[in-house]
Amino acid sequence: MKRLPGDPSRNARIEAMVRVNHAGEYGAQRIYQGQLALLGRGPVGPALRHMARQEARHLAFFESELATRRVRPTALQPLWHLAGFALGVATAALGERAAMACTVAVEEAIDEHYAGQLETLDGEEPKLAAAIEEFRAEELEHRDTALAAGAQDAPAYALLYRAVNTASKLAIALSTRI
Repeated sequence: MKRLPGDPSRNARIEAMVRVNHAGEYGAQRIYQGQLALLGRGPVGPALRHMARQEARHLAFFESELATRRVRPTALQPLWHLAGFALGVATAALGERAAMACTVAVEEAIDEHYAGQLETLDGEEPKLAAAIEEFRAEELEHRDTALAAGAQDAPAYALLYRAVNTASKLAIALSTRI
């Protein structure tokens, strides 16, 4: 990692990465739980369950990293607990395509976020980098699954996408710091 005067220490940056990634995977789990509550028995149920299982594995990795590295989770976790589930339920209530549009918006924000982290790591922390790279590929798989399921045909797709993508980026910024 390249460091400039005034930049956080290497450890502080790694801790922030672990904290925000844990928060993101926790929020993703909650979104899928909300969507599955309404759509679990429908045609997209199997895809949602598959994505939720992968997110659970991602979350387990970052929970382990929190403990191993003695990193505190974000103080915003109670908010993400409620907001993630509410977002999942709300988009599912709008229909399967809206739920898939939510997935596209979230996963594209995560892809950008993980790409930035990999660039920052620049070969350091090989275990963490390998996990981020693997999880990034799975997040892109989720996006592609959602696109194939008709996400872009959701009513008001552009508006829904922009709102969820912006909210995801805001959650990332807040969870990195708080």
